[in-house]
Amino acid sequence: MIHDRAAYISGLRDLADFLDTNPDIPTPCQDVTAYYMPDRAPDSQMCADVDKIAAYLGSQIDADGLPGGHYRTSIKFGPVEYRAVAVLAKGRARYQADGSYAGCVVPDGPDV
Repeated sequence: MIHDRAAYISGLRDLADFLDTNPDIPTPCQDVTAYYMPDRAPDSQMCADVDKIAAYLGSQIDADGLPGGHYRTSIKFGPVEYRAVAVLAKGRARYQADGSYAGCVVPDGPDV
């Protein structure tokens, strides 16, 4: 999905201004993460896209996501984070395999 960059930035600013000028409105109780995910392509191409973003951000690739098939980097602004994530073929295959059992397993026990 392609987003209008100017509209996205304007919306973020409008939200910040709204919260700033309405101190009685509570802020969210959890951190906020804005995700960018490259279009599906060969893993090497998606990783190169995330590497380019990491260079702009001055951040490293988050190795914690690699075993699960997520190649990612991020930068935080207090409780607000910008994260770029490439879901690699390994991660997509695992997700698809997990979903293939949907509706096939019925637990024993009384009906709820």
